[in-house]
Amino acid sequence: MADIKKLVQRSKKVAFYKVGDKYERMTGFTSMSKSSNPKEYSRQYVDEDGEVTDVTGYSPSIDYAFDQYENNAVHDDIVAITEDELMGSDAVREIVIVDFTKQDTEKTGFEARKREYAVIPSTDGDGTDAYTYSGTFKSKSSVVKGIATVAEDRQSLTFVEA
Repeated sequence: MADIKKLVQRSKKVAFYKVGDKYERMTGFTSMSKSSNPKEYSRQYVDEDGEVTDVTGYSPSIDYAFDQYENNAVHDDIVAITEDELMGSDAVREIVIVDFTKQDTEKTGFEARKREYAVIPSTDGDGTDAYTYSGTFKSKSSVVKGIATVAEDRQSLTFVEA
């Protein structure tokens, strides 16, 4: 019998943001869309009718938006970067994306990818119901594949490079 295909829900790929020495679940985000932003090398050879393209690199980014909540360590950190206009390494944070559809072989953790991002604020205060912030996390490092062991309440994790 063929395997049944199952749709992957958005809530099964969850981001965790490093605040201090702890990865905190990124809650209250209304948008978090990733763009690969591939770098392309295109050319046309004289003996061919069409163009040939290769991918030569990536510059991933994640557009974000969130409703600000009090007592949320991730929100507090991004708001501080925004309001205090932090720059350079002061505005770089680690984010781990955990894929809850891919459990490791020992069944103790899940496949995850970690990367450093520059927090690039864009707008805040857009809306009348909740105070909102938006911007982009832009890649500052290569991706590191690993295993995330998630706390029982699924609000924090430990990351180990694979």
